[in-house]
Amino acid sequence: MAKESGIGMTLSVDDSGGTPRAITNDVDSVNFGTPQNLQDVTGLDKGAMERIALLSDATVSFTVPAFNDATNASFDVLKTRTGVRTVAIAISGQTLSMEMIISDVSWARNSDGSLGATCQLSLSDGTVPAWS
Repeated sequence: MAKESGIGMTLSVDDSGGTPRAITNDVDSVNFGTPQNLQDVTGLDKGAMERIALLSDATVSFTVPAFNDATNASFDVLKTRTGVRTVAIAISGQTLSMEMIISDVSWARNSDGSLGATCQLSLSDGTVPAWS
């Protein structure tokens, strides 16, 4: 495929019962990363850095601009933080699925009266994130 935008991306997160819920309509931005730790193993005989790959990780954060407590919507999914959640990010036939733990859900009532949230999740099961 050619270069594309992020328009049409979908985000689903398991609810506390383990059922995937598409919350794309409630989310206005998402950030995700799959960092890998590196170890510096540069010998005294090198003129540049030498590294080896260590453990992989993954993080996801997203913003919910408006409170939505409809059944299976964002509040329903995020109101209970306990348990492992499958997070799936899909774009253009490519899907990144990861088992994650919600580390934070922060709600904010802004001065204009709006009520929204930010959510942060981190990898939980030791499986290296991979696109399929």
